[in-house]
Amino acid sequence: MSSLSEPKQPLHPSMIPRLDPEYVEFHNAALINITPPHTLPWDPALRNAPAVPGGSPLLPVGATRDIQLSHTDMRAFTPEGTAPAAGWPVFLFYHGGGWTFGNINSENSFATNMCVRAKCVVISVNYRLAPEFQYPVAVDDTVESLDWVLAHGKAELNVDTTRIAVGGSSSGGNLAAILTLKAAERSPPIPLVFQLLVVPVTDNTATVDDLWKENALTPWLSPARMLWFRDNYLPNKEDYKKWDASPAFAPDALLAKSPKAWIAVGELDILRDEGVQYGEKLKALGVEVETVVYKGAPHPIMAMDGVLKIGAKLVTDAAIALAKAFGTA
Repeated sequence: MSSLSEPKQPLHPSMIPRLDPEYVEFHNAALINITPPHTLPWDPALRNAPAVPGGSPLLPVGATRDIQLSHTDMRAFTPEGTAPAAGWPVFLFYHGGGWTFGNINSENSFATNMCVRAKCVVISVNYRLAPEFQYPVAVDDTVESLDWVLAHGKAELNVDTTRIAVGGSSSGGNLAAILTLKAAERSPPIPLVFQLLVVPVTDNTATVDDLWKENALTPWLSPARMLWFRDNYLPNKEDYKKWDASPAFAPDALLAKSPKAWIAVGELDILRDEGVQYGEKLKALGVEVETVVYKGAPHPIMAMDGVLKIGAKLVTDAAIALAKAFGTA
């Protein structure tokens, strides 16, 4: 019979020496007794818990505004100060949470960091979530968010629609990568200047038999949790290889039209290899790519930037990369 005091998410002994020591300490203090959601019966109320503890406070910005789309909304953060003559560069951001968790308040700390430190308008998109809204609904919402910026961004937010970047974390990184391809296949194409992908999902065929094998015992985002997320969003296996579910399977001719990319992966994340391989694939097709592997890092470090130096470093590196892409550094 199991004891009530048994930890819900113990670190596997084989992982402890490989993990960032600050993460180990934080995990044992704050995460070890959180019940993994995939082990509980589905209830939308599971979304009421903080997705990932340990985030930093929001940075002050010049203005915050919520904007309605057809089926959902998004939040725009505008920097303090005077906009450039052509308007602010704009960064469309898609939060993580396995297409299942997250909302308009998710990862606002990251959004304000990009707004302040890269001197751009950041729009965080509250795409609809699985299992209530399954593939490809989230993709539809990301496309609509870009269309809104093109149609209304200049008048409503004083953004420069010639300087649009997109990005996201985890499932949001998946959506951002897909959006670059959707933009490229338009006639005429929608030119994007940059994609910023943090621990992205790029291959929904991955399992512990291949890409996830080396880090199968990693904490927080276990293979079982990731498969639960996948099943929520992609219940039909025949969709796994469609490129608007798994951008790694897009045709080379389309991938070659991708904007330059900055890809961040955790050394000990099960999603590491698919992120690295996506970058390598883009690079082989002539796309400018920088991939950064964060040593000792499991999946959720971006959202733990308030307690982990390695998480804060990732956020800083992302802001530097975005500012460089926009020419605002």
